[in-house]
Amino acid sequence: MSDSHAENQKTPDPNVPYPVGEVGGRLRTVFLKNIIKHPQIVVGDYTYYDDPEDLHNFEKNVLYLFGTDTKLIVGKFCSIASGVRFIMNGANHALDGISVYPFLAFAGAWQERAVTNVVSKGDTIVGNDVWIGNSVTIMPGVTIGDGAIIGTNSLVTKDVQPYTIVGGNPAKIIRKRFDEESIEFLVKLAWWDWPVEKITENLPAITTGDLKALKEKYGL
Repeated sequence: MSDSHAENQKTPDPNVPYPVGEVGGRLRTVFLKNIIKHPQIVVGDYTYYDDPEDLHNFEKNVLYLFGTDTKLIVGKFCSIASGVRFIMNGANHALDGISVYPFLAFAGAWQERAVTNVVSKGDTIVGNDVWIGNSVTIMPGVTIGDGAIIGTNSLVTKDVQPYTIVGGNPAKIIRKRFDEESIEFLVKLAWWDWPVEKITENLPAITTGDLKALKEKYGL
């Protein structure tokens, strides 16, 4: 085998920020974990973000990530389109008073007199192999299961189960991608945690949906 052919057989390196290179003279695709700076944003290997304007828009669109130690946690092999926004717990207002105005956020006598009980909804969690379409908004504390698909412009206010397609405002179930038995098998299979060599070996089955081949080989 020639050196050039061997080079072509290498798998993408998740530690290299720009796996695709320039498209139309611009870098528009990034393996996200390499450019994230905020300590409360955690992104897994091979998860990419696509944005023709500015790849740093992803972190800019993780909004209200302050005043709490909760995190945005994104798994491996996710596909995230431009314009996706995550509303974090710093956006929450107390709901048990007569007013929802955030008096405590302002200096002076208001801080001394106001009593505010803002409830955190916990971490926002995106599983593995999730596809999030353009301009989706995800609300605080939502968990999106492995293999889910979120349609363009959706507003996600509730948890999304694994391998479920949702869309709309608010997002509602469109359909399951597979039957329940197959979904249970795929979640347990967790192919995204395999060594990259094993993933590469099984790409024909993974990319064509050959569940029969995977079940025969890795029946759990």
